[in-house]
Amino acid sequence: MKLAGGCLCGAVRYAFNGTPGAAGWCHCRMCQRSSGAPAQTYVLLPAGGFRYVAGEPALYRSTANGERRFCAACGSQLEFRDLREPETVSLNSGTLDDPALAPPDRHIWTSSEVPWFRDASRLTRFDDDG
Repeated sequence: MKLAGGCLCGAVRYAFNGTPGAAGWCHCRMCQRSSGAPAQTYVLLPAGGFRYVAGEPALYRSTANGERRFCAACGSQLEFRDLREPETVSLNSGTLDDPALAPPDRHIWTSSEVPWFRDASRLTRFDDDG
């Protein structure tokens, strides 16, 4: 499968060719704090099929074993890498050109889940900013 995406301002772009792994919602406190959202969507990709094709992301070492890459110009978070698993990229799936290609199939770190998150699908919906 071919996937492509990038940051909000377009300065950093990436491409992937291969078979994606699991996709889901991460509820850990680091994802909550770094995204400013109750959870972060991700898709696991084999690192060998992933590459940056425009620009170079900035890097933030969030833990002894974790690195987060983001656009230094607009701040878009692009990925997380666990240094103990160098063969995998945890891509923030909202940065894909077509996020529908990586539908979540799990929730992780649910011990940190914000209580109202489970009820979010029942909220009134608007097609625009309503």
